[in-house]
Amino acid sequence: MAPSLHIGCAGWALRKENAAIAPPPGSHLERYARRFNAVEINSTFYRPHKRTTFERWADSVPTHFRFSVKMPKAITHGGRLANADASLARFLDEVGALGEKLGPLLIQLPPSLAFDKHVAEAFFSGLRKRFPGQVVCEPRHDAWFSRSATSLLRKFHISRVGADPAPIDAAARPAGYGGIAYYRLHGTPRMYYSAYQAGELRELAMRCRRQIARGLDIWCIFDNTAAGAALDNAAELQDLLKSV
Repeated sequence: MAPSLHIGCAGWALRKENAAIAPPPGSHLERYARRFNAVEINSTFYRPHKRTTFERWADSVPTHFRFSVKMPKAITHGGRLANADASLARFLDEVGALGEKLGPLLIQLPPSLAFDKHVAEAFFSGLRKRFPGQVVCEPRHDAWFSRSATSLLRKFHISRVGADPAPIDAAARPAGYGGIAYYRLHGTPRMYYSAYQAGELRELAMRCRRQIARGLDIWCIFDNTAAGAALDNAAELQDLLKSV
């Protein structure tokens, strides 16, 4: 399959000042999906959703639109990837209602969770028995950036997220499985608030162009949503890459 480029935000909430980017009519999701082709669902991290909710969301967006979905914290933070079979089965059943519009699953790990090969391999193995699609992981403990951890991610075709700000230098670039490059842009210097400047977005656009040329699927998700910067930054990056 040809590489694809997905640009969007963590959530689709709109402010009055975003009306020019995603004008009425329609629900916030319908308006958002007319401008962008991807969104990251973070609410699944905090609570389960009914299948009918995912079905409604899927019905609200165009055929080409994709949702990435964040794995529940009960699995990643509460259970710390152990004994996750029941919770994982429920989560996958719920998000399966998105059908062909389901994009990558996002596994965000707590900073306190060090890499344990036995635990990680058991979890990834169980996940892959149930889910063959794209999976990305955002670890935040130094041990996850070791050669052993990166090798295990590759074994299960899981890409490590390129995060900004990065907890260590290696976290700034996607790694692990090479089929997808997934960027989570939280805002710098103030996480969730700061807007990215034109030069930073141009640099990201150039990086994306190089990776698309190598055949990677690209996801750029702006999580600097607290003051509304994400939508503006996503639109700016979209304009920079509109010829791709």
